[in-house]
Amino acid sequence: MAFLDNSGDIILDAVLTDTGRMRLAKGDGSFSITKFAFGDDEINYKLYDKNHASGSAYYDIEILQTPVLEAFTNNTSLLKSKLLSISRTNLLYLPVIRRNTTAGLSDNASTNMLTVLADENTYNDTQLTNGLAAAFIAGHNLIYNQGRPIRLDQGIESDAIGSGDVVTLDADLVETQYILEMDNRLGYPSDNVGNAATPSFIDDDNIASYYFSTSTNTEYFGPAGTGMSAEVMSGPRGTTLRFLVGPSTDLASSTYLFTQLGSSGSVRGIEVKQIDTTVRITGATTGYRVDLPIRIVKKV
Repeated sequence: MAFLDNSGDIILDAVLTDTGRMRLAKGDGSFSITKFAFGDDEINYKLYDKNHASGSAYYDIEILQTPVLEAFTNNTSLLKSKLLSISRTNLLYLPVIRRNTTAGLSDNASTNMLTVLADENTYNDTQLTNGLAAAFIAGHNLIYNQGRPIRLDQGIESDAIGSGDVVTLDADLVETQYILEMDNRLGYPSDNVGNAATPSFIDDDNIASYYFSTSTNTEYFGPAGTGMSAEVMSGPRGTTLRFLVGPSTDLASSTYLFTQLGSSGSVRGIEVKQIDTTVRITGATTGYRVDLPIRIVKKV
């Protein structure tokens, strides 16, 4: 990876994704570019200076001359801030996606992560006798977590255009489909009662992509719009995504991947092996993305 000098002419550096390269390599004439995406990961818009001494032509000069990343194909590192086009010009706010730790699972205060217990032995030795503790997911039996999912709420954080209790989010800004990505070697998402989701695609880096739609995956969505309970958005509200994360069979049944990829640690005084990973959730409409850190642990 490298930076491209953008101090002179504007540079367009484009590459095929891993999937595009694979299809091109087939050499059967079926390869055709039908989709592309732009991003502005490198840009700091605070550099816009409307008080520049040289006049309006120079307000954005520092932004235009910001070095840009050389294009590369790793989908887990690229295009963290995708650009989108909206034809309307009367928008004051764009919706965001936020964790709801009041109505959903909260993070462990010491690690700032959710903890997935990889097997029953780990669960039995680390949990309290009166039930599953906060910030933990019983990976061996996800139904134990029923009513305590990971919850993500979409909407506008400001009430400047109206309270979310009385004003609904414009239809063209509502997320009706979410893309969830995670390492397929380590785990999988499930609905609120433990039914594992089926990946739509697994790339060459073992990153599995799951597509959840309000029309076909209703079990992953909560109530939307006005009247939502324990809401974190003060303004108009969109949809609520709810899911759990379970450990892969390899992590539940052996310590091999823990040894290869993880480290040693402790949970409530119990020695464990642990792997830290990230679950990425992206709204298909706005491209807004949330990275959720997850720690999977297994008793030694």
